[in-house]
Amino acid sequence: MKFVVDCMLGKLAKWLKILGFDTLYFRKIEDSELLALAQKERRVLLTRDVNLLQKSRNLPSLFIRNSNWDSQLLQVLNELNLWKKVQPNTRCIHCNQRLKSLPKKRARNLVSPFVYESARSFAICPQCGKVFWQGTHFRDMEIKIEELFRERNELKNEKED
Repeated sequence: MKFVVDCMLGKLAKWLKILGFDTLYFRKIEDSELLALAQKERRVLLTRDVNLLQKSRNLPSLFIRNSNWDSQLLQVLNELNLWKKVQPNTRCIHCNQRLKSLPKKRARNLVSPFVYESARSFAICPQCGKVFWQGTHFRDMEIKIEELFRERNELKNEKED
């Protein structure tokens, strides 16, 4: 599933990319351009803007109810039934492209010596050239992803009781 996210939902857009979803986000874009992009690329519009939602008439869209980004993420994953499609750390969080595996030998001149020695694996964005590795930021994201799945399971168990 592909998304286009309105300018009020930047952190949601970032986390959708972290979870592996094709997500476009622009800090500034006219509603008409956003809607045209959603239609042209068959993307689901995610918005907190009631007026934009009304303009999106025939487009697949989801009104995001909460202002808290992790609640927003839970809403999207739950309402669009996307939990099984989560593929963390497979997209560039900067330009949204799928990451490619980068052999450690090829990463030597692209990262600092410390990172090269301490990281086990690397990935690179074929579009912007940014290199990714499993550093402290990666562990922090993994903890947050585990928390999201735990919250999902708790909500699921509450519904079953």
